[in-house]
Amino acid sequence: MTRVIHTGDTHLGYAQYHSQTRRADFRDAFEQVIDDAIDEDVDAVIHAGDLFDDRRPELSDLLETIRLLRRLQGEKIPFLAVVGNHESTRSGQWLDLFEDLGLAERLGTEPRTVGSTAFYGLDHVPKSRRADLDYDFRPHNADHAALVAHGLFTPFAHADWETETVLEESPIDFDAVLLGDNHEPGTETVDDTWVTYCGSTERASAAEETPRGYNLVTFDDGVDIRRRTLDTRPFVFVSVSLSAGEGAERVHEQLRQHDVTDAVAVVEVTGEGEPVAPAAMEESLTDRGALVARVTDRRDRESDADLDVSFADPDDAVAERIHDLGLSEAALEVDETIRAGETADANVRATVEARVAEQLDGDRAAFQPAADDSGQGGGSADEADEGTNSDGSGAEADGHSNSDDGSGVETDGHSDTDSGDADATDTDRNENGGSDPDDPDRAADTQVTMEDF
Repeated sequence: MTRVIHTGDTHLGYAQYHSQTRRADFRDAFEQVIDDAIDEDVDAVIHAGDLFDDRRPELSDLLETIRLLRRLQGEKIPFLAVVGNHESTRSGQWLDLFEDLGLAERLGTEPRTVGSTAFYGLDHVPKSRRADLDYDFRPHNADHAALVAHGLFTPFAHADWETETVLEESPIDFDAVLLGDNHEPGTETVDDTWVTYCGSTERASAAEETPRGYNLVTFDDGVDIRRRTLDTRPFVFVSVSLSAGEGAERVHEQLRQHDVTDAVAVVEVTGEGEPVAPAAMEESLTDRGALVARVTDRRDRESDADLDVSFADPDDAVAERIHDLGLSEAALEVDETIRAGETADANVRATVEARVAEQLDGDRAAFQPAADDSGQGGGSADEADEGTNSDGSGAEADGHSNSDDGSGVETDGHSDTDSGDADATDTDRNENGGSDPDDPDRAADTQVTMEDF
């Protein structure tokens, strides 16, 4: 018999809503998983990817992760994992570092037997590269076999990876597929094989209303999958539909019926009533003790439906936006170096540094912003508000919601975005990866890259 905890999408280091308190919440949720693993004396902790929220985690997040993994090591509970799309780097992986430290094992094509079960791993692979995949898993002598993978697999929502293909092309007869990437938990069967998502351990977007948790999986006569919930920060979801003539007072009346102390309050306003001021309502909620308040007037979004938006040529859209920013000649040259693709990735940093040094030694005028040819004043990059939704409500986008199911509720962008080259940025962060230095809840930290090791 083998009994394991199946977890994933812990997204350590995510300072959701620019809040260091929320960042600590993600760490605390993962620590609960570690606590339960030790208390339940499981045979292993299986992590299905996205241990970190970013491929450049802060030093404090790395140290906390090492501390928690050492607790498992002290109890002789192996930590077996695969690499997710959020943490994937172009060189070495953080999971490899933890393996070198003796704190984790990266699953792959070779079986890792725990008890009566052989575990295999499949890291996140961009959709464009999957056609070349060889599911060449090596034989095993265990009673059971399980595949741990990170991606959006069928038959679950937002799927772009066929589970049937993996099972058919693999030489191993898997009893279960333990998945990460989709933050909503769920269990199905595909060709008589159990396929299950454990879900995220904390709410990475306001769309994740169901309780967070993990799976407790037992391999014995068959496969038994049980859901365990975690004690996470409360989210208070309020939907207010305004009738004709109703306005802000009606919204406040509804909000007063909810206890928002220490909670993240998520409010949605719909209907045909009068316009409301989301910022004032958010202030009222935080005055009542909410950690974070986000008010969205969906009617603003509906009024934006007639905007002329085209995604036919993303490069043209980027070029137009860069032109509007009024960047200096030096900045434009840096942009060209990075985006043109003519410089090898490994040489981009050195090339940019060399060209900037040449400009510094020469004409400093190259660093002056471009003249505004619109006649309406400069448009610096600092004026772009990355904390405002496209609906104009003043509610910050959390950077992890990038799909709309048509109902006005954003779905899990952690899993919906294929960031195969590990270049996706998070719009819920300041440009330096930190936060407002004047806010004690937004203290900056030190970012570390794999190259530092």
